[in-house]
Amino acid sequence: MTTTTTTVALGDLSFTVDVVGPPHGPPVLMLHGFPQTRRAWRGQIAALSGAGYRCVAPDQRGYSTGARPAGTAAYAVPNLIGDALGIMDALGHDRFHLVGHDWGGQLAWLIAAQHPQRVLSLAVLSRPHPAAFARAFETDAQQSKRSGHHKTFQDEGAGTALRADDFAGLRRMFDAQGVPAATAQAYIDTLFEPGAIEAAVAWYRAGGSSSLRARDVPPVATRTLYVWGDADATVGRVAAEATADFVTGPYRFEAIPGAAHFLTDQVPDAVNGLLLPHLEA
Repeated sequence: MTTTTTTVALGDLSFTVDVVGPPHGPPVLMLHGFPQTRRAWRGQIAALSGAGYRCVAPDQRGYSTGARPAGTAAYAVPNLIGDALGIMDALGHDRFHLVGHDWGGQLAWLIAAQHPQRVLSLAVLSRPHPAAFARAFETDAQQSKRSGHHKTFQDEGAGTALRADDFAGLRRMFDAQGVPAATAQAYIDTLFEPGAIEAAVAWYRAGGSSSLRARDVPPVATRTLYVWGDADATVGRVAAEATADFVTGPYRFEAIPGAAHFLTDQVPDAVNGLLLPHLEA
């Protein structure tokens, strides 16, 4: 099915969004994480749109060329949530299935907790529930090491450091986590744009080093699928398994053996095999 790339304007910002699938199919909002783009969902868009779903995959704030405001405060979590909901409002979708990965997973948990009336179902890849993540920092000695980049990104020069040697550090990270070289290059092409990597890092800086592990995020009641790769370099098993304690509705946890953090790039068919039955339930 042909991908339609459109622009959604929210105030002064313009978001690049892929919209694919039957116009009246059940809508699915797909939120990418760091340091990816809407391209992360290409395998899922093909499968879901073919099954009759209307997929909506935006380049989020800082990743869309037209939505790259200056200043760290612009990337505070309420703004990021407002972007996601605003895009769906602009496209006429009051209720929708919600899928998120990494930072997009963080937003997905928060949207499901704060706006449950909008969410038909929730699926999160890699990123545990924020309160489960917080617990893991207290009970798993390795989690702080896995999440060392959260602290590193607080430095004002983090963006400049990441640009060094043609993004050599990110290239090594993508390679170690099983992301194909051509896909990694596509992500880096976006990050090369003026202000892009600085904006991506601002997601972390806006909330401080604890921005992904908020103890006060309540459990979600939405029907939820959580998928984690047991070779994830950034999220350990303690955090992943603790997520079950923060979902009060129907819940399914799937650990993919040998899979790393960037699940949609490394094992897209496995993700589709879990996501489609979840949406259809």
